[in-house]
Amino acid sequence: MPTAENSVFRKWARRSLFALAILAAPAAYSEVAATVTDRPEPGTLLGNYLAGRVARGDHDTAAAADFYSRALAEDPSNELILEQAFLLETAAADWDRAIELARELVKAEPSHRIAQFLLGCDAFKRGDYKEADEHFSAARQGPIADLTSILARAWVQQANGKTDQAFATLDTLSDADWAQFYQRYHRALIADVAGKREVARVAFAQAFKKNPATLRVADAYARHLVNSNNRKLAKQTLKTHIAKSAEHPLSTTLLNEIEAGKTPPLLVTSPNDGLAEVFYGIGDALAGEGGLDMGIIFLQFALYLEPDFPLAQVALAEAYDSAKRYDLELAAFDNINEDSPLWLNVQIQKALALNSLDRVDDAKALLEKIIAKSPKDIRPLDALGNILRSHERYAEARDYYSRAITLVGEPSKENWTLFYARGVCNERLKDWPEAEADLKKALELSPDESPVLNYLGYTWIDQSQNLKTAMDYIRKAVKLKPDDGYYIDSLGWAYYRLGNIQSAVEHLERAVELKPDDPVINDHLGDAYWRIGRKLEAKYQWQQSLTLKPDKDLIATIDKKLKDGLADTPATKAANSNVQKIAD
Repeated sequence: MPTAENSVFRKWARRSLFALAILAAPAAYSEVAATVTDRPEPGTLLGNYLAGRVARGDHDTAAAADFYSRALAEDPSNELILEQAFLLETAAADWDRAIELARELVKAEPSHRIAQFLLGCDAFKRGDYKEADEHFSAARQGPIADLTSILARAWVQQANGKTDQAFATLDTLSDADWAQFYQRYHRALIADVAGKREVARVAFAQAFKKNPATLRVADAYARHLVNSNNRKLAKQTLKTHIAKSAEHPLSTTLLNEIEAGKTPPLLVTSPNDGLAEVFYGIGDALAGEGGLDMGIIFLQFALYLEPDFPLAQVALAEAYDSAKRYDLELAAFDNINEDSPLWLNVQIQKALALNSLDRVDDAKALLEKIIAKSPKDIRPLDALGNILRSHERYAEARDYYSRAITLVGEPSKENWTLFYARGVCNERLKDWPEAEADLKKALELSPDESPVLNYLGYTWIDQSQNLKTAMDYIRKAVKLKPDDGYYIDSLGWAYYRLGNIQSAVEHLERAVELKPDDPVINDHLGDAYWRIGRKLEAKYQWQQSLTLKPDKDLIATIDKKLKDGLADTPATKAANSNVQKIAD
C-alpha cells in the first residue's frame, strides 16, 4: 500500500543518496579486517563485532545491536563499535540505551548527525528547547542533514513561541525545488499551529499547486480549508488530488467526512506533531529511495516523538518489507488500530507478509476474516487470489477472482488484472476456452498491458493458432518492455515454433542474458541450439536448466532430451512450413 509520498524530495534524493554517508558513515572496516589472521572465536571482541556486521547486513537489528553491545563492553573506547551500537539501538527503538550511547558518541565525535538528532528530539520532548536547538544546529553539514536541521529548528522555535523566528529559519533553506517544497509545507503547518490562517493559506496553496499529487500536502491543505470555513475548496482540493494520484484510504475518508458536514482537525496541531512530521517525511523518502537504514532510523525518530502515528508505522513496515524482515513488518502493522482508515489495507499487507514467511494458510485465514467483514470489497478477494495463484493453487485462486469480478459488475479499465489473473488460472487448469475469453477481456479493457499481450500471444504460438496476431502481440509486449527477459523469451520461442531458428537463437540468447536463472528460458535456448546444429551447447543449456530447479514435468522432458536429443516431429515439420507465413 502506498504511503504518503514526497515526490519532490524523492526525485532529489535519487541524485543525492551519497549524502547518507555524510549523515552517519561508519569508519572503514578495512582496518579491523586487516587484523584478522585466524577465524574469530564466538564471544570475543572480534567475534561479536563481525557477528554484528553480519546481522546488520541481514537487517536483523535486534541481534546486531546485541552483538555490538557485547563488543562495546569489551572495548568501551572503540568509536567504531560505539557508533554501530548506537545506530542499531536507535533502529531498534531502544531509546534509553540509544540516548545513553548518543551522549557518549557526541563526546568523541561532536558532529555526529544522527546522535545529535536523537539528543535534540530527547531535549525537545523534555521541553528544553534551548538544548534541542543546540543539538539540531550541531547536526548540520550535508544536504539531507541540513534540511532536517533547519526544519527541526523551526519547530523548536515555534514550540518556544517564536513564530517569526521559525519563518526566518525556514527562509534559510536552499532555493532548489525540493527545499522550497519543504519550506512552503512546513511554513503552512507552523502558521496553522500559530493561528496565522492567512499565512498558512498562501503557503498551502503554493505547495499544493506545485505538488497536487502529494498526499500529505492535500490532506493538510483540505483540513486547513475546512477549519477556515471554506468547505467547498476543501472538497475540490481533495478531488483534484485524487484525480492526480493513486487512490488512498486517507484522502477518500477525509473527503467523505467533509462531504458529510464534519470538520476534521488540522493535520498538525502542535509543535511535537510538526517535528514528528519532519522525520516522517524525510524518513519515508529515504527508505523509498534505497536508504533503508537511515530511513528506518528517521521513521523511528518520528514514532519516538509521536507513537500514535499510523502513516509512520506503515512506512516503517514497508521499509522492513524492502529489507525482507517480514516479522518486523508484521509487528509494525500490528500498531495500526482497527478504527484507522488504513486498517483494511494493512490487513492485506499483513497477509502478504505472512505469505512471504511461507505461512500461506495463516494469510488465507486472515483474508477470509477480512472478506467476511467487508463482503463487498474486491481488494481482499484479489489479494487472496494472488497469494493462492503464486502457490499454484489455481482452482482456489480462480474462485476468489470470480467472486471479485462478480462484485465489479460492469468492468472498467482498472479491472483488467482480475480477468488476466483468472485467465492464467484457467489456462493452468487446462480450460483454454475460458482462459482465452478472460485474456481477451483483459486486453479489451486495457489494450497496452504487456503481461496480457505476452501471455495470450505466447499461448497462441504454442498452440499454432492466430500466428500473425500472436506475433504482433508479443512484439508489442517487447516494445513496451524491451529489457524483460520473459517477453524476449516469448519472442524467441515464437520464432522457434515458426521455424525461424536463427532469429530464435538470437532472441533466446538475449533472454538468457536478462534472466540467467530461469530454467524454462535456458531449456528453450537448448532446443534452439539443437535445431541449428550446436548440439554440444544445447546439452549444456539443458544441463544448466536442471540446476535451476525446474518443475517435475520439465525435468523429465530435459532428461529425455539429454539422452536422445530432439527428433523431428509433426510439430517441427509444421513449424518449418510456417516460416513463409510470418514476415520477420
